[in-house]
Amino acid sequence: MAEEPLVIKKKKEKSFKDIVMEKLPDGGNLNACLTCGTCAAGCPATGLHGMDPRKIVRMAALGMDEELKQTPWAWMCSMCTRCVHACPMNVNIPQLIFNMRASWPRDQRPRGILRSCDAALSTDTCSAMGTREEDFEFIVNDVLEVIREQPGFEDMQAPIDKEGAYFFLNQNSREPVNEPEELGPLWKILHMVGADWTYGSKGWAAENYCMFLADDDAWKHITEMSIRKAEELGCKVFLNTE
Repeated sequence: MAEEPLVIKKKKEKSFKDIVMEKLPDGGNLNACLTCGTCAAGCPATGLHGMDPRKIVRMAALGMDEELKQTPWAWMCSMCTRCVHACPMNVNIPQLIFNMRASWPRDQRPRGILRSCDAALSTDTCSAMGTREEDFEFIVNDVLEVIREQPGFEDMQAPIDKEGAYFFLNQNSREPVNEPEELGPLWKILHMVGADWTYGSKGWAAENYCMFLADDDAWKHITEMSIRKAEELGCKVFLNTE
């Protein structure tokens, strides 16, 4: 009796769904989708490029990874997680979106997000505008000087690298460059309530475009830069303004 030939099959690559289910507790409930459409009803990106969150989940469940890799809808999602909160089964759709983004060659990802991420990596301030430490300090002091001319704010402070401050404050990186007058209102609130706060000369930028770019290493670098500076100054609370 002839023996059956031994056939060695090529191991199938992990799908988006497999990767997500390995990363998330209880598999992120990805097998629990009821296709009810609640996620699509609450998603602001529903309909763009003929796509919505429910379709994304079903395509992942059916193993349509190549189609998922090609749809630009991955970049329409704001990662707001509204779909997760709306979903009766708590399906983690944003993690699927993140893996879809990460599958794109880095140089083919949206230019605006890519450039902002690279600008943040170019300086220790982590500013998406590439603002250097000395430029940020100049802008803060210039705005502070103007505000101190207003009644009731003559002694207001806008400290940078104040050791032992209770709050470590960050700031949208576009405001110091494009709308420096927008810095003042928050400072005034903090002044009026007597808050003990400081900016850091490093890691003061509030947004993290590298997260939206799905660049894990860059995302981690920027986050660690901010946390490291807050800990170095001995701050108790990280006050995120974004």
